[in-house]
Amino acid sequence: MSDDDNIYQKTTAMQTWLFGYELTQTLMLFTPDTLHIVTGSNKAKILESLKQSDTVQFGVEIYARSKDETHNRELFQKIIDIMAKQGERVGVFAKDKQSGAFAETWKEALQSSGKTFENVDISAGVAEVFAIKDDEELRSTKTAARLSSLVMKNYFIEEMLNIVDLDRKISHEKLAEKTEDVLMDDKNYKKLKFPADAATGSPEWCYTPIIQSGGEYDLKTSAVSNEKDLHGGTIICSLGVRYKSYCSNIGRTFLINPKKAQEKNYEFLLDVQRKVLESMKENAKIKDVYNRAIDFIRNKKPELEKKFVKTLGFGTGLEFRESSYLLNGKNAKELQQNMIFSLSVGFQDIDNPNAPDDQSKKYSLLLIDTVKITKEGAQIMTDCDTSLNEISYMFKNEEEEEEEPVTRASHTSQRAAKSAVLSTKFRSEQEEASKEQSRKEHQKVLADQKHAEGLKRYGDGGSLKKDDQKSVFRKFESYKRDTALPKEVNNLRIVVDQRNDTLVLPIYGLAVPFHISTLQKATKTDEGEFVYLRLNFVTPGQPGKKDDTPFDDPNANFVRALSFRSADSGRMTEIYNQILEMKKNAVKKESERKEMADIVEQDKLIEVKGKRPPRLADVFARPGLDGKRPGELEIHSNGLRYVSPLRNENRIDVLFNNIKHLFFQPCDGELIVLIHCQLKNPIMIGKKKTEHVQFYREASDAQFDETGNRRRKYVYGDEDELASEQEERRRRAALNKEFKQFGEKITELSDQKVEVDIPFLDLAFNGVPFRTNVLLKPTQDCLVHLSEAPFLVVTLSDVEIVHLERVQFGLKNFDMVFTFKDYFQTPIHVNTIPMSQLDNVKDWLDSMDIVYYEGPVNLNWGPIMKTIQEDPAEFYKEGGWSFLAIESDAEESEESGSEFEASGSDFGSSSDESSYASDASMDDGSGSGSDEDDESGEDWDALEEKAKRADDKKFGSSKREADSDSDNDRKKKRKR
Repeated sequence: MSDDDNIYQKTTAMQTWLFGYELTQTLMLFTPDTLHIVTGSNKAKILESLKQSDTVQFGVEIYARSKDETHNRELFQKIIDIMAKQGERVGVFAKDKQSGAFAETWKEALQSSGKTFENVDISAGVAEVFAIKDDEELRSTKTAARLSSLVMKNYFIEEMLNIVDLDRKISHEKLAEKTEDVLMDDKNYKKLKFPADAATGSPEWCYTPIIQSGGEYDLKTSAVSNEKDLHGGTIICSLGVRYKSYCSNIGRTFLINPKKAQEKNYEFLLDVQRKVLESMKENAKIKDVYNRAIDFIRNKKPELEKKFVKTLGFGTGLEFRESSYLLNGKNAKELQQNMIFSLSVGFQDIDNPNAPDDQSKKYSLLLIDTVKITKEGAQIMTDCDTSLNEISYMFKNEEEEEEEPVTRASHTSQRAAKSAVLSTKFRSEQEEASKEQSRKEHQKVLADQKHAEGLKRYGDGGSLKKDDQKSVFRKFESYKRDTALPKEVNNLRIVVDQRNDTLVLPIYGLAVPFHISTLQKATKTDEGEFVYLRLNFVTPGQPGKKDDTPFDDPNANFVRALSFRSADSGRMTEIYNQILEMKKNAVKKESERKEMADIVEQDKLIEVKGKRPPRLADVFARPGLDGKRPGELEIHSNGLRYVSPLRNENRIDVLFNNIKHLFFQPCDGELIVLIHCQLKNPIMIGKKKTEHVQFYREASDAQFDETGNRRRKYVYGDEDELASEQEERRRRAALNKEFKQFGEKITELSDQKVEVDIPFLDLAFNGVPFRTNVLLKPTQDCLVHLSEAPFLVVTLSDVEIVHLERVQFGLKNFDMVFTFKDYFQTPIHVNTIPMSQLDNVKDWLDSMDIVYYEGPVNLNWGPIMKTIQEDPAEFYKEGGWSFLAIESDAEESEESGSEFEASGSDFGSSSDESSYASDASMDDGSGSGSDEDDESGEDWDALEEKAKRADDKKFGSSKREADSDSDNDRKKKRKR
């Protein structure tokens, strides 16, 4: 039971944490071994599945209410009797207030029962349970923090700057309402650059955004935006977004035309925040974190100690503010890993003696971030730059405009606007720009072709279905005749026949066998003197289950469940354990059967008769056979055979008609030289199923090792080293030649059915396709990694499109996702590719006529592919893959737009921006000769700016104070 007016109640949080959903008009009673739930009939049907869950470790009793008030009062009386049996103390959430007819009926029943209970507040104990988040909760919180950051970066900052720059009059309350409305309409999600699946989590506000300026500041969470107009001095904004009911919080301070003292105080605030983050480690006490921050302030700037906030924030999660985890100097609780906090550091009402107006005589500074506790310290989950250069803005007055007319510069754009003056300094850069333009034009043509193919291919509509996923009815026969039944059935007792995977049950005096595959689950409950064994069977039309299980006659009568009662608890426990073991073995056998379902029996290898087949000696195989000695690879009439030297029975046969790709990888830059086969259908090698078979030889032979070379005894010095290096090069060249000739021999003897593909080392780039960083090499038809298992082979002809993720300024790496023409095939992710390889990757994809898109964030491809599978025709009618290009197109429009043209954005943001590089080119010394050594043609100021941003994001800038003065001189300026 909960009050609808307050969404942050422990009752609501408890229900969401348990069921992922808020249950209104529901009463829950927890006893040491059972959860009792009184709710409506519809909710009761949904909650019935809790009884069937394998993860339930205690009993669940569900009582369905009806329209009969007498029945409802009896249910309440039953709950009261259960409470009385457990004792007189009852745990409640003291601060939660319940209202409504259901709550009043319960209160009346409790009062009329004549029984009294002592209410004990359990809020603090439950808060400790909620505090440590699991993986799913962390993912939801991370997404919520990301959405908060995107609203701050992509809407509020731009809107605020336009208001200040154009001297528009708008109240704090009105601006807060406009910011609030942005999230209410999911049409704005694309402009906010939200993830594609953001709407599935029902994002909503934790609270109405708080905007303050003009000398009146309240740094408490309960603050509200007043009706006074926004003042272009010190502006503070805080906002928070909930995602899947999990909260986040972010707050930033923006300085307009700041004084030196304000800038230094802000940079000191950054130092305080960094100190606090370092202190918030696992097992650290909360009060120690606060006290260390106070000590740091007292030692560095004691005049700001009294201005510091009284609390550093609070724990957050399903409840926005968890009062049991306030970050103050009195809380003795310890921090634990995976706790989430809203960290708030700030100074309130600092005097500004050199203020230009009365409203700027006092100002406050505030930084709010959502953080996660780790062993090394707190990790920031919100992403919005806090460096001084990113939050401070200089607006020139009209006199300065007349003397030096400059275009407005915004911190959000560093691209050069088109003008008569070239934005680059070298011809090579002009050539690169021309190359990029031609690449974009080619990509547009490819994208249009891909879209037209999709419309033509799926024009008829309808959902896609996999042929190999069609369910087939399977019949099970436990016994062919009655005499095959076990002898124990004569006693009319439950018999578990492990040999035949059958459960024999006594029903009306008859022994009825049930194959274990018909059993869905078994549950055992103890009630008083008896033990109940409930057996649920697989039947069509079960609630909460997909009707994908085929039946021979779905209209027949089915036994859904059977229950047995016995006073012999020992025997019932033994039977229950035997059933679970038999079910476990049956599931294991079924999974093995499904795993081997795609195994295709190959034709027999036709051996070469009358002559010796071509052989490649001293090679190892992957997967390996018994022993560690090398074997021989032979070419026969219709395939390859690898023979182990230990026993001729140990062999691997690979037929030509089952080889999808054949690769030869030389040992240049590698430790091995190899021939690799990717198969069309997997085969069994020993007990392993594999679709990759590799034959290799190590490039360095033991007899030539410099520690074991016989000549090493007599020859010393550089001559010996040179001779060894020459020998190494000669041996590697010989190995490459031998394996290459053998690969060409395979192509020749297979009648061109199999062609050898060789990786291009010049196009190789690093990435993480699985768990380790490896070198990925393009070939004529594929992208491969073959040097070590697990192997990666991406067939480019099967690729639909490629999406380059995390492509944004300041990141060192980006990710690449391959989606396939078979929409049921899981996309392949290659992560952590160096940003320096971005242009090379684009050139390679473009040369292979593969459509690629790029975006600043990672997408959740599961829901995307599911949407396409459900209706590909509708997907292509709505634009197909063009949704991936929205963000890159928006960036391109900013880049190509005139610096004097207004943007058509619904947010009212201005695109009349010039790049930092263009602005810096007007400064003195920007054309120094050192630029010639820079590949991108940027000056030293721009390079230092980039480095500082990267350092600030990692909180690793140990030179913040020393460099503060020089950084201030390089602030970006805006024209007023």
